[in-house]
Amino acid sequence: MSINLPDFSTLLNPEIQQQTQHLADAFAETAVQRDRDGGSPLAQRQLIRDSGLLALSIPKNLGGLDGNWFDVMNSVRILAQVDNSLAHVFGFHHLLLATVRLFARAEQWQNWFQQTASQQLFWGNTLNPLDQRTVVHQQDGIYLFSGQKSFCSGAIDSDMLVASGIDQGTGKLLIAAIPTQREGIELHHDWDNMGQRQTDSGSATFRHVRVEQHELLLEPGPLSTPFACLRPLIAQLTFVNMFLGVAEGAFAEAKQYTQAQSRAWFLSGVERADQDPYILRHYGEFWLQLESVRALNQQAILQLQRAWQIGEALTAEQRGQVAIAVATAKVAASRVSLDISNRMFEVTGARATQAALRLDRFWRNVRTQTLHDPVDYKIKELGEWALNAEVPQPSFYS
Repeated sequence: MSINLPDFSTLLNPEIQQQTQHLADAFAETAVQRDRDGGSPLAQRQLIRDSGLLALSIPKNLGGLDGNWFDVMNSVRILAQVDNSLAHVFGFHHLLLATVRLFARAEQWQNWFQQTASQQLFWGNTLNPLDQRTVVHQQDGIYLFSGQKSFCSGAIDSDMLVASGIDQGTGKLLIAAIPTQREGIELHHDWDNMGQRQTDSGSATFRHVRVEQHELLLEPGPLSTPFACLRPLIAQLTFVNMFLGVAEGAFAEAKQYTQAQSRAWFLSGVERADQDPYILRHYGEFWLQLESVRALNQQAILQLQRAWQIGEALTAEQRGQVAIAVATAKVAASRVSLDISNRMFEVTGARATQAALRLDRFWRNVRTQTLHDPVDYKIKELGEWALNAEVPQPSFYS
């Protein structure tokens, strides 16, 4: 019996792929130096603006490029091959657009989408639902956000923010979409981690930031329906494509170095490193790992795209099936990206550890990002599904 699988290449827009690759080629020229420097990649973010790809996930009737989730995730993956920081802020931009689409009324998100497409607005994150230090006071129909937020990826040099706070009166999580330049918002340049060096994932301070009623995402609201609960799955699938991209980038760099620079070990009995049986064994394992994650990733994106097209009629069971596919890909991508970015030195050799090459950036980036939420809990969810047929309960991380 034959199994008919979709031709995933037909689901991708070739022009979008080409434009993304142009960006990746430009980013690759300065990736090593910028990893060393850290800070804000202002010039590179402007290149993303100029490319028009900030409108990738916006429908054509609202001025966008009408890309599907295959287009979006493939673009994240291509950028991550050379620069996972820029893949991060680009992916989060589209995640935040999906957030307002899923949590807000049609007239709200359609207006924001039109503005984003026409002005090439960059969206940044100050949501972080686990950080509850920002509180919201209501005063004469106005909402005032005050407090701090951590892990505010892409907020610096953004035009719009998705922000959250806890309503002091009800204890309810409130989420709003507001301009980054609004009075009372202070974004801090305090991100100096070992990886994801240019995501600007530092902290923010809100000092009585005024939020209007029409800027709150209340209908249907956060995680309020099965369709709205696709938001965390889009986030997790963005990570999958970041991790896969990093693994592919590490593989490509290792391959180039092995063929051009590595020397055969004196006991190997061969003249070139690319003939060494143990090096070939590593590359064979790398290939198997990458192909496995690619297949799982494609199936997860397909599940998400189908759910997205169902829209508000999506059932909890259908949403649960997407969650299982995404969690499966997330676990595999986490493990493979960490393994390949570590073992790449087994196939390149001692000289590849020189600081000028900064080949360790691949491992540092995924080691930093894979700690976003513990993968052990994804495995537990998969165990509950495999043994008891229970799908994951929606949260901001599942």
